[in-house]
Amino acid sequence: MSGELAGKVAVVTGGAGGLGRGIAERFLAEGAKVVVGDLAEGEPLGGDSLFRPTDVADLDQVSALVSTAIDSFGGLDIMVNNAGVSGTMHRRFLDDDLADFHQVMGVNLLGVMAGTRDAARHMAEHGGGSILNLTSIGGIQAGGGVQTYRASKAAVIQFTKSAAIELAYYDIRVNAIAPGNIRTAIVSKSANAEDRQRLEEFEENIRAQMRRDRPLKREGTVEDVAEAALYFAGDRSRYVTGTVLPIDGGTVAGKVIISKKG
Repeated sequence: MSGELAGKVAVVTGGAGGLGRGIAERFLAEGAKVVVGDLAEGEPLGGDSLFRPTDVADLDQVSALVSTAIDSFGGLDIMVNNAGVSGTMHRRFLDDDLADFHQVMGVNLLGVMAGTRDAARHMAEHGGGSILNLTSIGGIQAGGGVQTYRASKAAVIQFTKSAAIELAYYDIRVNAIAPGNIRTAIVSKSANAEDRQRLEEFEENIRAQMRRDRPLKREGTVEDVAEAALYFAGDRSRYVTGTVLPIDGGTVAGKVIISKKG
């Protein structure tokens, strides 16, 4: 590792597992001090890391998370708004009772907006910084299923670009990463025990379709997302803001068309 983030302080929401943990681990390996906010701690990260229980849908808890980084490590240079939920799976939108709308929007959108605002309040007074929001290719590409999730992730994209324009005055960069078809536990968490087998079968069918549509044939990994996060967090992206980077093997670029020779 190059120590690219040496001397930097980062907050990663949803950092106890999945993509967030991968990002937090990479930041630590590159010399950053990291504060993780999540509902459950999971396995300790070790090193210069702290954990604070955080529900990002609660504005006071987001504010306290940011304050923990500032008070414990002396500042805040990088904010990663990663925490997210997929919502309840339904066979079709007509069966969706929208009962989870406020939870999904609270975590996926309000949490991102609050994290961006609270981090920016500090960064604006201390020379700027980098804010990275996790969206999804589901927020870029239209499709069936989990409509509230798709709507929340599309909103994150528009918010990211809007915040980037306003916060550029303070030398705060705001960007987004849109992962696609990378295995984490976020989907399986949306099912109850009775529906878990059906959900797993449905998810595998979706993933099989995505593999067929993806130009790059190798599977994406948590490490691929963490590498992109490192780019946005460090000085290599000092002239980059308001962007949305799909980490999806080319999926949103278009479907693979194989022509027969003859």
